[in-house]
Amino acid sequence: MIPVTKPFLPSRESFDRYLDGIWNVNWWTNNGPVVNALEDGLKKNLHLDKIVVVSNGTIGLQIAIKALELTGEVITTPFSYVATTSSVVWENCEPVFVDIDPNTLNIDPTQIEAAITDETCAILATHCFGNPCEIDFIASIAKKYNLRVIYDAAHCFGTIYKGKSVFTYGDISVTSFHATKLFHSIEGGALFTRDQSLIEKFQFMRNFGHDGPEGFQGVGINAKMSEVHAAMGVVNLKYVSAILKKRRIQCERYDMLLKDMGLEKPLINSEGKTNHSYYPIIFTSESRLLSAISSLEEANIFPRRYFYPSLNLLDYVAKQSCPIAEDISKRVLCLPLYFSLSSKDQNAVATALHKTKMTV
Repeated sequence: MIPVTKPFLPSRESFDRYLDGIWNVNWWTNNGPVVNALEDGLKKNLHLDKIVVVSNGTIGLQIAIKALELTGEVITTPFSYVATTSSVVWENCEPVFVDIDPNTLNIDPTQIEAAITDETCAILATHCFGNPCEIDFIASIAKKYNLRVIYDAAHCFGTIYKGKSVFTYGDISVTSFHATKLFHSIEGGALFTRDQSLIEKFQFMRNFGHDGPEGFQGVGINAKMSEVHAAMGVVNLKYVSAILKKRRIQCERYDMLLKDMGLEKPLINSEGKTNHSYYPIIFTSESRLLSAISSLEEANIFPRRYFYPSLNLLDYVAKQSCPIAEDISKRVLCLPLYFSLSSKDQNAVATALHKTKMTV
């Protein structure tokens, strides 16, 4: 079987050394030494000095919204994982969807201004598939209307914009370290900001608001990362360069194998450098996509429809028309991509897809 993804696994011995250390110290959670080591390692790897790790990326988005004290309407994208929208709703804000650019699949910045009302408080945009948004354009709109900017950068470990980590941008950027991501801690995530006062808020919020054993600073939640999860992150951080290189080579191989199939791919921001976290392809029709899925599954290959359906169609949000996202979501498919994926596996994927070409 060839799944859409497999978690990267470091050497068992390297992970066990950290587990032995945690066992011997008997410190499993509550901002332990391995969590601190992970934060320090991330700062060095990403060349950033303000990072707070949390238990997952979704809680990171919720903390970001809470920390900025957002109320009212949040302009966001309909083409992302459901956590982007559900975090807005969970924090009692109203998502206002702005359609996507059909080429980049990111929120279309030229449509944002028309969606702004007196109730708009922020823009929450996703760097979809590790492709940077039009960051400068969005920043100019936010400055004009005094809006906050949060980036859902769940796909973006290793993505660069203007020579810097994409996590540098926005008031807050949030990423995921879920096991499906190219860098992972099994479960986990992180918040990034340039504002030290926000960092302090994040640190209180992820630990119930504790300010010492008997004091509290505002409402908090249990969003701490455990030492075991941090250990996987610390070990995996040593492999990031190799993972990024392997992903690039695999994507280039797919490009070569599928070059004659008439498939589209997202246009990468000219100011950015993607991390090749996914390999999305866009078919000319949903029927062709469904035929491709059938052909692949017959060959024991299991791609995934990232992201379907379009989030503006969820049953817990006000219905809003986003025709481009609704159309693209029906036609986009992510092919298997992970560190241990072999050239032989990629050949099998291409062979199954070429059979689709002949039958549609």
